[in-house]
Amino acid sequence: MRIKYFYQQLFSHIGVLVVAFLVLSLLFTHYVENLVYQSKTDELLEYGENILTDLEWSSRSPREAESVINQYARVLFGRDIQFSVFRVDGTTVTLLNPIAWRGPAIELTRSDWMKLRAGEPVVIKSDLERYDQNVSIVTIPYNVGGEFVGGVLLISPVKGPREMISVINEYLLYTVLIALAVSFLLSWILSRIHVIRIKRIQKAASAVAAGDYSVRVQSSNFDEIGELSTDFNQMVDKINESMEEIESLENRRRQFMADVSHELRTPLTTISGIIEGLRNDMIPEAEKEKGINLVSKESKRLIRLVNENLDYEKIRSNQVVLSKEDIELSEVFEIIKEQLDLQAEERGNEIVVHVSDETMIWADYDRLLQILINITKNSIQFTEGGLINLTGYMKDETTVIEISDTGIGIDPDEVEKIWRRFYKADLSRTSNPYGAFGLGLSIVKQLVHLHDGEINVASEKGKGTKFTIKIPYMKEEQSRG
Repeated sequence: MRIKYFYQQLFSHIGVLVVAFLVLSLLFTHYVENLVYQSKTDELLEYGENILTDLEWSSRSPREAESVINQYARVLFGRDIQFSVFRVDGTTVTLLNPIAWRGPAIELTRSDWMKLRAGEPVVIKSDLERYDQNVSIVTIPYNVGGEFVGGVLLISPVKGPREMISVINEYLLYTVLIALAVSFLLSWILSRIHVIRIKRIQKAASAVAAGDYSVRVQSSNFDEIGELSTDFNQMVDKINESMEEIESLENRRRQFMADVSHELRTPLTTISGIIEGLRNDMIPEAEKEKGINLVSKESKRLIRLVNENLDYEKIRSNQVVLSKEDIELSEVFEIIKEQLDLQAEERGNEIVVHVSDETMIWADYDRLLQILINITKNSIQFTEGGLINLTGYMKDETTVIEISDTGIGIDPDEVEKIWRRFYKADLSRTSNPYGAFGLGLSIVKQLVHLHDGEINVASEKGKGTKFTIKIPYMKEEQSRG
């Protein structure tokens, strides 16, 4: 059975209030009743003690005792209190004044007599079942020399407790009705407010489920519902970011497929054309060697493309394990200079090294070479008749590498895009003599991050570009610790 949240809240509030009022009414009624009986009992005990004190059986004559009893009888009669003084001789009980009680006979049990003989008063709180009315009965013993010789029994109707309780209950009933009316109104208002706020979140959630990620709900820190609204808005923001990322990834996937198709189509077309030409003797004998060299060059280009893709995926999926060691940066720079000097000279460039022999770096040797060669090749590609500077130094337990050139630079809008997979500038697409496929810088950034480092690029159009790599330096013994 489905019960709306509004009614659940309303009924729970009213139910709690009704139970609370009932419990309080019962406790208050019981307290008032006990208070009335206790007050009457204390009054009877006080009168009983006074009667026994004034009698002084050991020093008064029977006539004097009778006079004292009659005086108390007149006084107590006006207070609707009846009493009887009795003497005990062995097993014989003698009443000095018969009680004028008209109800059922008052009988003391064996345990009551034992309490009296022990000097303890007996208090009986009787009910309507036996005496047809509420009465308090008190029996006070009188001991002489430690021996029980008699006592006084007092009885008085307890008038008014039932009437008083009835009146109290009547007022409590009115109070409960008024309180319930007020609480019903407040509960209805509060439940309505909560339900409206929850329905607002529900509608927003339905909108999100339907694909609308622009929806927002009013939030606050007032209560849990407000905090839930805040969390809901944050969730929608995250979904928006995820959807934008998914859309970006989808666009990049499409671009990736287009780029791969473009990169593969050209060498494959070249290879296929040359092979067909060789098969059909369409290529002159003097050109065959040139054709074979072109096939070899394009095949190597395809192999590099596949290897770079595999390398990128391995790095991105954390399948690459670095073997770090303490490396002299000057040695690495010299190797790069030797390998790329010829390519630099072909474009009229000069590679200049600026590093001291004391400059060390904590890195994977092969991956470090891969990083620096990729960046240096990139600088050579976009520089003509200029300088390629390789600079290294240590600062604050960090090895800093700067690779700068005096080339054409990068447009400000293109700077952040150079790290994307398969991203290449237009110049790179039309003139790329070194077989780069737009994967180099993307791999470089991943490898630098694997070294817990960071890489930044600063460029000014027409003045050149500078790549800055910062890798924390940690000695071998520190890394083992």
